[in-house]
Amino acid sequence: MSIGIVSVNLSKEKGTVKQPVPEVTFTAAGIAEDAHAGSGHRQVSLLAQESIDRFSATSDRGFLPGEFAENITTRGVDLTKINLLDRFRIGEAELEVTQIGKKCHGDGCAIFKEVGKCVMPKEGIFCRVLQGGTARAGDAMEYIPHALDIRVVTLSDRAFNGEYEDRSGPQIKADLEAHFAARPWNLQCTLALIPDDARQLKAVLGNAVAEKACAVFTTGGTGLGPRDITPDVVGPMLEREMPGVMEYIRVKYGETIPSALLSRSLAGTIGRTQVYTLPGSVKAAKEYTAEILRTLEHAVFMLHGIDTH
Repeated sequence: MSIGIVSVNLSKEKGTVKQPVPEVTFTAAGIAEDAHAGSGHRQVSLLAQESIDRFSATSDRGFLPGEFAENITTRGVDLTKINLLDRFRIGEAELEVTQIGKKCHGDGCAIFKEVGKCVMPKEGIFCRVLQGGTARAGDAMEYIPHALDIRVVTLSDRAFNGEYEDRSGPQIKADLEAHFAARPWNLQCTLALIPDDARQLKAVLGNAVAEKACAVFTTGGTGLGPRDITPDVVGPMLEREMPGVMEYIRVKYGETIPSALLSRSLAGTIGRTQVYTLPGSVKAAKEYTAEILRTLEHAVFMLHGIDTH
């Protein structure tokens, strides 16, 4: 998708409007000579001309590009539909979306002080620079959507052989979709069903890592049965463990269901791929997923080197 740049804008001080300039230069720290340049994740701000026009129509005056302190004023795309980790390419430069909207500064914002409201907190987006370059008014931006690829894998000899229907995998998928439905991520969640087989599990995980999946949720094979091999296969493959996730879940549910303490579930990462091994029961899979989702998005940012603190 091609997006037009209406204006490129700079300001020397934070909290002030930006002024249109002929050209901006993207560097590892953001836009050169701009007050918001730095090592944080909000290096470059974007706002659509369409948002400015709508805001102007409900205010007593019209507003010009840069008045909302945006670095890039765009035309031709609804930025409110952009998702986290999506990218924009402008010539050689490449930007990655790291934040949607922001906290309103209230009296610290020139527009808010003038009209009592501002469009930037709700409809502006923020990016970090992945590749340097330049941008000018009239340039085109290429939009590159990012898929939050999460794979759910059920391990069960009996379900694989058709002896009963897999219900835990679909339950995890439904819970993931419900969680991300109201969040600015482009979720793509897929299901797989394999027997309790170490070779097949290794292959599934290897493919997910090679294809840069965000996360893999396995369900089944975490107990003490002779065919419960999931943690034994996954454990040696993890590059870094996240022990607190499963320790907390075991303690939380083990207080009322002692058998929950027997779960050998693991959590960790391989590259940028998060891996979670969940029990096979529908109830446990649902409970585990709810707890994992409390930290999964923050883990995505950390694995992408984005400090949102």
